[in-house]
Amino acid sequence: MAIVTGRTNGDTGGSEATGTPVPADTGIPARTGTDRPSPRAVPETGRIRQPVALIRLLAGLVAVALTLLLADYAQATTGGIAADVAGAAELVPRPLAGLAGGLTTAAVLLLPVVLAARRLLGPDRRRALQQVSDGLLAAVLAYGATLALDLWADRFAPVSLLAALTQGRPDGVLGHTEPVYGYLAPVLAFMTASGTRERRVPWAVLTLSGLAGLAGGYATPTALLLGLLIGWTGAHGTLYAVGTPDPLPRPGDILRALHESGLRPVEAHPAGPDRYLVHQGDDRPGLDVQLLDRQAVTAAAVQRAWRRLRLRTAPHPRALRSPRAGLEHEALVTYAALAAGVRTRRIAATAGLGQDTALIAYERLPGRTLDLLADQEITDELLADAWRQLARLQRREVAHRALVPSSLLVDGTGAVHLVDFADGDIAASELVLRCDLAQLLTTLALRAGAARSVRTAVAVLGPDTVGAALPLLQPIALARSTRHALKRADRATATAARTGGTTARAGGTAKVLPAPRTAPDTAAADGAAGGLLEEIRAEVLRTRPQAVVRPVRLERLKPRTLLAVVGGVVAGWLLIPQLFAAEDNPIAAVADADPAWLALALVAAALSHVTAAMGFVGFVPERLDFRNAVLAQLAGAFAKLVSPGGVGGVALNTRLLQQAGIPTAQALSSVGVGQLIGLVLHLLQLGAFVYLLDLQPGGSELDALPAVVGGLAGAAALLAVVSAVPPARRWLAARLRPLTAEVLPRLLDLLRSPARLAVGLTGQLMVSICLIGCLYCCTRAIGREPSFASVAVVFLVGNAAGNVAPTPGGAGAVDGALITLLQQTASMEKGGALAAVAMYRLLTLILPVLPGWAAMTWLQRRRAL
Repeated sequence: MAIVTGRTNGDTGGSEATGTPVPADTGIPARTGTDRPSPRAVPETGRIRQPVALIRLLAGLVAVALTLLLADYAQATTGGIAADVAGAAELVPRPLAGLAGGLTTAAVLLLPVVLAARRLLGPDRRRALQQVSDGLLAAVLAYGATLALDLWADRFAPVSLLAALTQGRPDGVLGHTEPVYGYLAPVLAFMTASGTRERRVPWAVLTLSGLAGLAGGYATPTALLLGLLIGWTGAHGTLYAVGTPDPLPRPGDILRALHESGLRPVEAHPAGPDRYLVHQGDDRPGLDVQLLDRQAVTAAAVQRAWRRLRLRTAPHPRALRSPRAGLEHEALVTYAALAAGVRTRRIAATAGLGQDTALIAYERLPGRTLDLLADQEITDELLADAWRQLARLQRREVAHRALVPSSLLVDGTGAVHLVDFADGDIAASELVLRCDLAQLLTTLALRAGAARSVRTAVAVLGPDTVGAALPLLQPIALARSTRHALKRADRATATAARTGGTTARAGGTAKVLPAPRTAPDTAAADGAAGGLLEEIRAEVLRTRPQAVVRPVRLERLKPRTLLAVVGGVVAGWLLIPQLFAAEDNPIAAVADADPAWLALALVAAALSHVTAAMGFVGFVPERLDFRNAVLAQLAGAFAKLVSPGGVGGVALNTRLLQQAGIPTAQALSSVGVGQLIGLVLHLLQLGAFVYLLDLQPGGSELDALPAVVGGLAGAAALLAVVSAVPPARRWLAARLRPLTAEVLPRLLDLLRSPARLAVGLTGQLMVSICLIGCLYCCTRAIGREPSFASVAVVFLVGNAAGNVAPTPGGAGAVDGALITLLQQTASMEKGGALAAVAMYRLLTLILPVLPGWAAMTWLQRRRAL
């Protein structure tokens, strides 16, 4: 093993420390159980792809796209800014503007040469050469991107966009200026990719060059902005494509930084990625050194930001931290834990290693983490000691946030030390502290079982405190590694329950042990069905029966809701310009609508909720309150705002049945039966109206029939291909198994009640008829006279598109499909189609929102939802 010593003469930090990882009993936690990204491995090339480069690349591309969109759609604003700048530039004497332009252009061209020479003459010439090469590559790519965008703007871009990006040439020559001010892009790309630290002078040169371009009339503000964005984006795209030299310091740098902090480091051994075990002289204790670099901080930033957006228990500090800020935060929480009397590693030193890396050195604490202990070593006294350490943290309102096995270090005497406070908080809220309690309950239960974990917790904390953690015993409140361990343990327990075996947890995983061929008892079956979390809840309730069990809502925002909101914004962005781009103003057409037809459309929209309630209750054998069913369908109009397609209505109907006392499986089956029959009736209606439309005069030119037939033929061909491939066939069978297991038996039960089934079928048919009537009345209200059959085909096809769109109420997909089909199938002009669809969506999507909210609130107060 090669060793780096701190007593070598003339150590410049260029020597390397290599060796095998330190054994597990050195007291260095592996940190593999937290939610942080796994430490990265440096390739043989010595380059790594940093996540921050990808994030900035995507942000730059979005910024370029938004700049182009705003330049095209907000022409009045961009044109006004350009006119104001041009007016100010006329005040500058032309000779002075020309002289400034020439000088700044020369300075911009010389700037990369000066920066490259300064870097190459520095101490670390090898690293400087790599960075200068990266800068040159980024400059070439950025300049090529500006040329490509100039060519696209001149030949393919809309005339309005070209006018917003350019202006007449100031030298009197025919033509216009360049759409992108390309002098700045390669220089900025070189500065960014080469890692230039001193940026005051370069940025001053770039600023003067940009002002000279504006004053001389050689660029517009938008073209100038695009040049800067392309340079910045191209630099980060290059850095992500080719990677950057490994920014981690060498062992000699670490030893020097520790020596300057007053320590006596002698030698350093690599102890894993980003970690070193340092020995000291003078019989001083060893050090566990943890490096915090910008890549690790940025990789965790996305996860931290997502948790902050989604969870109520997310950390309060800002999501993006510099390495120095991360070091300060970890040190602060560690000092708070020490002040609370918690056993943990003491901080020996902290130091910064440049702008991109920092280190924190702990006094070495020999021991093993919980996941490395044998089962017989996990005694009740050890579990109780872990709870005592947590109790001290909770008394001082300090949260750990990552109480996973790798954060519980057990020394040679069996004492538990809590380590790794990088994700911790001080002055934590009660909700976060209870999450720590739930996390430790689960962590210990995975190793020692639910009974021992709860028993020792109650002995130390008391039944009231442990009972307060019950609402937080849910997977989303636990660390990611804990969730994965729970899934593995639950699968092993379920396998044991099916085969009559037992499970044994060793090393944090559950293993199935064979058992005699006897049927599993009820307790084992229940445990298999409920999982380890249910076992913990049952143990807690034995000691505290009156404890609150209802889970606390921890999610602020679900991924599906975020997708729906983003989809709605995009749909609005695409549709709003069409309202003003149409030849006939649809807003004026709606304002001049026929009141009689408009009233009929409103009545048809209102009746659709009543018929939807009929189609719902008709497929439920149990007796339901029809008034509540109607209000639930109205509440579904409010749920559309935060759910795609018909997802919100399905969830509300299922919840209504559950609150009516119907078991969950049967409730889901009833809703599934209604959805299945609704799909069949939808296809039958579409075929019938296509046939009727084909019989009308001019029906031979119908475009809808080939599309419908082609779609059905494509679906049949896809089904045949899936059925022919064994893995795909098994996947399809797994998806259809719930249908055959629950929905079809429920449908057979309904066949015994023909009257109720007739109500359901009538309701499902009338829902479509009412909505078709609403759209038809909207077209008549604006003075158009399409046939009812053509409007029916338009609605049925457009509604099918809306049900698969991940946007609120199918926004965007439904509107675009209806507008296009009204033009093609009903022979309506674009302005009329826009007006009819806008009126229809106003009556069926916008107006029911407030009554839907009132209906949902009323049902919730009556505990019907």
